[in-house]
Amino acid sequence: MPDQQIFQVLKQISPNKINRNPENPRLFFRQEEMENLMISIAKKGIQVPIAVYQDGDKYILIDGERRWRCALKLNLNRIPALIQEKPTALENLLLMYNIHALREQWDYFTIASKLQRVINLFKEERGHIPNEAELSEETGLTRGQIRRCQLLMDLPERYQKILLKELELPKLQQKITEDFFIEMERSLKTITKRIPKFQKQVNTIRNVLIEKFRNGIIESVTDFRQLSKIATAVKNLGIEKRKAEETLDKVFTKGNDYGIRMAYENTVEFGYDEQKFFKQITSLNEYFDSILRENKQKELDKEFIDQLHKLFKRLKALLGE
Repeated sequence: MPDQQIFQVLKQISPNKINRNPENPRLFFRQEEMENLMISIAKKGIQVPIAVYQDGDKYILIDGERRWRCALKLNLNRIPALIQEKPTALENLLLMYNIHALREQWDYFTIASKLQRVINLFKEERGHIPNEAELSEETGLTRGQIRRCQLLMDLPERYQKILLKELELPKLQQKITEDFFIEMERSLKTITKRIPKFQKQVNTIRNVLIEKFRNGIIESVTDFRQLSKIATAVKNLGIEKRKAEETLDKVFTKGNDYGIRMAYENTVEFGYDEQKFFKQITSLNEYFDSILRENKQKELDKEFIDQLHKLFKRLKALLGE
């Protein structure tokens, strides 16, 4: 956020005179977290003041909604509050983003839910749409976080509802998480870009991938990175496009046990390993050239020489010599 002087006054005010901020991006107040906070407040009181601004005879929250909710349930007469000048709509949102960027990070879906609102307010109040760098500077989010949020913002409404329902659960009970959707959407963007035929059936593909993940056929959210590698192998490894399509079709087919890891192992794993080792062998050859060029053979460690002999034997066997 641009530097600005914020005038604050600390007061003890009634929780009943405070209203929730309608712009607060926060969507979830998980019961277990609220109960733990309420126990702490009941014992020790509110140690960190909430932040509010005055609007008529009421105060509007900027930070501290969980503490305020607990205070209402505990029927506290007064709570500490930092009262500051009323911000503009954009300043209001940016304050909340920056507070949580420095302290407790919201769920990505929470961030994403108001990010478009931030962009629209930029246009209204400052006359331009912020680029990624400006959005990062103003909200306190990294560019990577903004990109992840964009993936969730672009999800069709049906899948946003699935995620929303999941996020209401305690963290340990969540299965189809934000990370799941972020990894899946990244891979689908790569696949539909490289093999456009899958674009027309992308929602059907999403449904199958969700079901296979729930059933354990897709074992980890990071498996989706291997899915992307199958699509990019058409260019990177030169495998036939038809072979990649057939493999992906099997992964995207409902009712079979064909997962991503199996698809990766059966098609491109060896090719990527070969590519990786080729780079390592090239680097090793450059190292050997430098040793021979500088005549440093006698300086080689004995254990290193022993390993070279073992490598030499394996290379001869591999080359059939």
